[in-house]
Amino acid sequence: MQTLAPARNLPMRIGDSWLQSAGEYVKVTNPSSGDALARVPLSTRDEIDRAIAAAHKAFRSWRDVPVVERARQLFPFTQLLEKNREELARLVCEENGKTLADARAEVRRGIEMVEFACGMPSLLMGDSLENIARDIDSQTIRQPLGVCVGITPFNFPAMVPLWMYPIAIAAGNTFVLKPSQLTPLTAVRIGELFAECGFPDGVFNLVHGEREAVEALVCHPDTRAISFVGSSAVAKSVQAMAIAHRKRVQALGGAKNFLVVMPDGVNESTVSGIMSSAFGGAGERCLAGSVVIAVGEAGERLVPLLDTACKRMTLGSATDEKTGMGPVISAQAKARIERYIDEGIKSGAKLVHDGRAADAPKGEGTFLGPTVFDHVDPKASIAREEIFGPVLSIVRAPDLDSSIELANASEYGNAASIFTQSGGAARKFSSRIETGMVGVNIGVAAPMAFFPFGGVKESMYGDARVHGKDGVMFYTQQKVTISRW
Repeated sequence: MQTLAPARNLPMRIGDSWLQSAGEYVKVTNPSSGDALARVPLSTRDEIDRAIAAAHKAFRSWRDVPVVERARQLFPFTQLLEKNREELARLVCEENGKTLADARAEVRRGIEMVEFACGMPSLLMGDSLENIARDIDSQTIRQPLGVCVGITPFNFPAMVPLWMYPIAIAAGNTFVLKPSQLTPLTAVRIGELFAECGFPDGVFNLVHGEREAVEALVCHPDTRAISFVGSSAVAKSVQAMAIAHRKRVQALGGAKNFLVVMPDGVNESTVSGIMSSAFGGAGERCLAGSVVIAVGEAGERLVPLLDTACKRMTLGSATDEKTGMGPVISAQAKARIERYIDEGIKSGAKLVHDGRAADAPKGEGTFLGPTVFDHVDPKASIAREEIFGPVLSIVRAPDLDSSIELANASEYGNAASIFTQSGGAARKFSSRIETGMVGVNIGVAAPMAFFPFGGVKESMYGDARVHGKDGVMFYTQQKVTISRW
């Protein structure tokens, strides 16, 4: 298959067919240039109902396929993803704006998720115990739920969908995916590759849309589980809807991730880690480091190094190998981020590096350079609220205890990192910080596929995190058998 042609009407996948929607179509834009890439439909309620019906019908037989055979069908999918990984990375660049290096890493992480799902025969194994009482044995097994739904964000159009449906399908469920209407091309292309792998009709379905589509998917009586990644406000709403309709739900929300730098942690490696964390993907990541807490004398040495690194960063088209940072996703996002920069200046913070003045390519691209504030008031909006853009706030703290207290005061709890050469400081930080993921001398504390991903507080709504053993638990339910013979 070829890459989706520019300005093409993107299809839906329902049952055994790729179909055009009868709904309204909206434009998908390349943020590096402003050019139209495709048109994505807002699937109608009838189309969403048909997709769920197809998945529900397929579940009746798919659940009975031996787990070894289900997993075996994922191997050719892995091979197709490997074969087409450069094409997929360039699609991510075109519709999302992240650099080729970031996009290639994203696709690689997505492939690792499929590889993890290929181990489902081992991952689904239960427990047994002989003679729990006289002549009585007991065992547990894990069984699939039914129709599962994935609602994914714009910032990882390849990886996040692959967090979900390979695990769900290998576990015996069927799936309906709704990718972001801002970045649907990659999800459709990967869906095309999946459809080449011989899975039964209806096992995987794909629809498009906005809020109305989300509500239709979550509230449908045949939907059993919902996986969501997006803002905290929407995650909270999705959880409430799901609970009201008695659905299982995992809803990952926003973040305000803190990077604590101890005096013994100021070095080039730390600067590199902070720059990658704060400005990789133009800061549009739930694991982006958005607040640095400089402890003691660390700030005086760290800030000039960050300023110099920002001056070296090159803005450019996402597909240019020389680009250090691509555009933000849209003009609306750029305007929102610039308002936060204005608020930071009004709050009295020192503007060390102003991304609005960065040398950006001419044209319709939505470019905004890296922005750094120093001496930020922890109560200022730029230090508390999720900006989701390339803005880094530096807060000063006298010691590690006060820095942990500052970070724990956040309503979010996705990830946090410490940069230090002290094992004692790292151990205290890892133990006391109130986040779901912790990095030690690592800017982006992103777990691999076989570990769970998710935060606490306002960053996570639901009990089971995504991928790893938590993902398997989420997409299955336990059954206990007690036997006397």
